[in-house]
Amino acid sequence: MSLSPALRRAAIPLLAFALGLAALGLVAVTMLGRPAVTASGVGGPFTLVNQDGKTVSEKDFAGRTHLVFFGFTHCPDVCPTTLQQISDVLAALGPKGRDMKVLFITVDPERDTPEALKQYLASFDPRIVGLTGSTDAVAGAVKAYRAYSRKVPLKDGDYTMEHTALVYIMDGANNFVGSLNLMRPASDAAAEVARRL
Repeated sequence: MSLSPALRRAAIPLLAFALGLAALGLVAVTMLGRPAVTASGVGGPFTLVNQDGKTVSEKDFAGRTHLVFFGFTHCPDVCPTTLQQISDVLAALGPKGRDMKVLFITVDPERDTPEALKQYLASFDPRIVGLTGSTDAVAGAVKAYRAYSRKVPLKDGDYTMEHTALVYIMDGANNFVGSLNLMRPASDAAAEVARRL
C-alpha cells in the first residue's frame, strides 16, 4: 500500500523526530550507566578485597576523611618508608584520629593476595587497610585516582613495579582534597589531617 504524497511529507518529520527521540534516550541511558566521578575528578567507585578477604568498595570509607596510598608488598624502600611515616602521623593524631582509615591499594595484585597484605601490614598501624583484587579491578582503581603503575621486568626473571607515591587525602564524600606532605615532622602532617577531620 503506497502513501499519498501528503502523508509521505508528514511522515518524514515524524520519523526524524522519532529517531531523534530514540538517540536522546540512548545517550541518557549511556550517561546514567556511567560510574559517578568525584567533584575533583580524582577517585571514584571501586570494588576490591581487603586483607581479611572481605569485599569492600569506596562506600565503606565514606563519611570520614581517609588517606589512600598505592604501593606493593615487594617494594624495597618507598612503600615501607611511606607506610611507617603514615603510621607516625596516625599516632600523632591521638584520639582525634581513632576512627581514621588509610587505604593501601596494591599495584601488584599478582603477588599481593589478601594473606600477603595481612602479613605485610602487621608491621604498621592497624588502621591501614590493605586492598587487592583482580588485575582489572586494581587497574580501575589506579585509573580512578589518576595514579600510575607499570610492571618492570628485572634481569633475573623477577619484576618490580613503578607507581605513584602520592598520599591522597580524601574527604568524607570521597573527594580528593589534597596530598599529604610527609617530608616534615609527623606532628605537622597530623595537624594538616586534623583540620579535615
